[in-house]
Amino acid sequence: METTQAPSRNELVQRATALVPLLQKHASWAEENRRMHDEVVEALAEAGMFRMRIPKRYGGYESDTRTQAEVTAELARGDGSVGWTMSVWTIPGWMVGLFPDEAQDEVFATRDVRVCGTLSPSAEATPTEGGYVVNGQWGFISGALHSHWQEIIAMAPTPDGASMWPIMALVPMSDLQIVDDWHTAGMRGSGSVSTVARDVFVPQHRVLPLPLILQGQYASALNADSPMYRAPLLGVANASSVGTILGLARAARDTFFERLPNRKITYTSYEKQADAPLTHLQVAEATLKMDQAEFHAHRLTTLVDDKSLTGEPWTLEERARSRADIGAVCELGKAAVDIFAMASGGSSIYTSAPIQRIARDVTTVNLHALMLPSTNYELYGRVLCGLEPNSLYI
Repeated sequence: METTQAPSRNELVQRATALVPLLQKHASWAEENRRMHDEVVEALAEAGMFRMRIPKRYGGYESDTRTQAEVTAELARGDGSVGWTMSVWTIPGWMVGLFPDEAQDEVFATRDVRVCGTLSPSAEATPTEGGYVVNGQWGFISGALHSHWQEIIAMAPTPDGASMWPIMALVPMSDLQIVDDWHTAGMRGSGSVSTVARDVFVPQHRVLPLPLILQGQYASALNADSPMYRAPLLGVANASSVGTILGLARAARDTFFERLPNRKITYTSYEKQADAPLTHLQVAEATLKMDQAEFHAHRLTTLVDDKSLTGEPWTLEERARSRADIGAVCELGKAAVDIFAMASGGSSIYTSAPIQRIARDVTTVNLHALMLPSTNYELYGRVLCGLEPNSLYI
């Protein structure tokens, strides 16, 4: 095991900023080939991006979620698919630390290990001697093509055999089959293909009951005193997902202002789009929506990080609000991108215009089941009205 002096938040953000030109260079290639460019993955590793949410005893940084969010926002400013995939890698990577230490030793033995994953129980696990045999398929596995392990969810019998419940397990990618089905409108560069398990054996030490995990009952002895592991899974997942939206909105603003000096408004007297009051209203509204999105993002990461330091338990309302905050970030970020996209005019409809990819990417993220604004607002509203949550994922 190795212990590393963790870089500061500013240092990690600066490293991410330095990668933006490379990500922009390969963004079109990644979209066309439906996967991240190998050069990008190597650059992320060299910059230490894969170590942010890994225990220090394995050479990780144990960065807080505010740091992760700011780093992924910069990466998403370069390419939304890279920012998204990086955020996804940090969530299952963090989840590995919930498992028994024996399982962590296996996974973190690989330097700059990448763990993809899901929370969908679209497989079955049959108990057998020493563990489970898993069969099934999972979709939307971002980063699978460049991952070493996958965190999976499958339905298995409860200990008393009376019913079924979801279990969470860790499986090497070499045990899984890849289905090349990622033909989508947005986030194409994330390579979020499907994976398949056919009679895959998973030893008991790499299996945990998901309901217990969602209740904060983690299995690691060595991580028990680490602030990074004092937060609920969904709170961490929500806080780890805000950066991509913020980065996409910033990318939309960047590309809009890059084109602005050379644009006029066709069929009007405005030879310079920048002179039109309409433009002033548009950029002000979009920028204010970005500010509002950042408020919700910062409130969410502050909640996770502050409570992780103090060990104070989360209330049900805070858990529900964390879902609402990520929903608000998605809604406001998309609204900002939409304004910049509409203000970019007819010349921006060519696929060579970055705003096209940005707009498709931000729409795709908004459709994610755990980020969809309407679903998350409903959940928050139910709790505020004194009703029980209608989701296990809280």
